[in-house]
Amino acid sequence: MTNNKILMVQSVPVTVLHQSDADFISLTDMVRQSENGSAVIDNWLRNKNTLEFLSVWEEIYNPAFNSLEFEEIKKDAGFNRFTMSVKQWLTRTHATGLIAKAGRYGGTYAHKDIAFEFASWISPKFKLYLIKEFQRLKDEEIEAKSLEWNLTRSLSKINYRIHTDAIAENIIPQAVTKVQAGLIYASEADVLNIALFGMTAKQWCDQNHTKQGNMRDHASVEQLIILSNMESINAELIRQSISQSERLLALNNTAIHQMRSLLGNAAVLKIK
Repeated sequence: MTNNKILMVQSVPVTVLHQSDADFISLTDMVRQSENGSAVIDNWLRNKNTLEFLSVWEEIYNPAFNSLEFEEIKKDAGFNRFTMSVKQWLTRTHATGLIAKAGRYGGTYAHKDIAFEFASWISPKFKLYLIKEFQRLKDEEIEAKSLEWNLTRSLSKINYRIHTDAIAENIIPQAVTKVQAGLIYASEADVLNIALFGMTAKQWCDQNHTKQGNMRDHASVEQLIILSNMESINAELIRQSISQSERLLALNNTAIHQMRSLLGNAAVLKIK
């Protein structure tokens, strides 16, 4: 998979390579349809003003740039005998603003700052269209990242809901079994305990013998609110002569629904 993008600049396909957190634009593509081709790049690189521009760019962005070697190059620049290739420039000065790349997308690439300068060498009009297309590419990338961020944010919310639901499944009282519903407990308090906690007070003590107090001392705020509600509901059901097993089923159902409503409730959270 490649990070290359293609810009169409005045019907000329120009490759943009993203490397080392920077964008490099193919100079080779810019002149591919030119009669002189790569000679245009060589002539541009022989120019003394070009070399001075490249040296300033390197001094700003490249701490490893060999300024002393550049001074030797500058002494010869301007003479008819002077020649300079991309590979020579890179080898002698340790420059990073230009790239000589081999392979499928091979050719000479330049950092966007330098590429825009080279485009001026070709034509001011070509340079303006290159900048325009490059900016369009950047705008599209920003929009794509924004969409990706929104998607990630939405997925995060969904995952958060899945997480809270998983917690709820472990906190919300389990439905009582038919066996539990058929049991007759000596204490009405244990009817509430079974409906809400899924066990009697004695069963809780047997499982938590190292803890101080009883099961209600260790109950959550939500459980205590539901317990208070169930006490009044149970009292009303008793007045209606509802059997204990039927009341247990009804109270358990109430505990389940109320716990779902209370989890994450802002008013309850303030109490905690």
